[in-house]
Amino acid sequence: MNDPYNVLFLCTGNSARSILAEAILNRVGAGKFRAYSAGSHPKGEVHPYALQLLKTLNHDTSFARSKDWQEFAAPGAPEMNFVFTVCDNAANESCPVWPGQPMTAHWGVPDPAAVEGTDAEKHLAFAEAYRMLNNRISIFVSLPMNTIDKLALQKRLDEIGRDLPKAG
Repeated sequence: MNDPYNVLFLCTGNSARSILAEAILNRVGAGKFRAYSAGSHPKGEVHPYALQLLKTLNHDTSFARSKDWQEFAAPGAPEMNFVFTVCDNAANESCPVWPGQPMTAHWGVPDPAAVEGTDAEKHLAFAEAYRMLNNRISIFVSLPMNTIDKLALQKRLDEIGRDLPKAG
């Protein structure tokens, strides 16, 4: 396959976790994957700690905007190969019908934007969410997409979301 695989990361607010995942996959999967993100109830802005972390890690943040997932179900939207939910709320919501019947999996990550405490504790929560997403995405991009059958691939996608320890 010469065209990159399109991947959509979903969360409720599309302000932190899904934005982080989009940035990570666009870096580590460059050429092989093209990442997007959206939310069921977008906040309308990207969380400033998410932007700060991405900039600190030398990610391009020009892509970052909070957007509704209906944008990717509309005619003319890129056809997705994979759709991953990264928050528990989005995983339990009724998603739009995605053109092309992409493979889906739930890769829940605790919400760093919900952490209360000092600025240091909040920044640590964003760093931990980034670490978890980076680990999962690194495993994902190393899968042999061209040689693995669909059932085995679905099993691995589900395992990626379960196998990593969750912060608690």
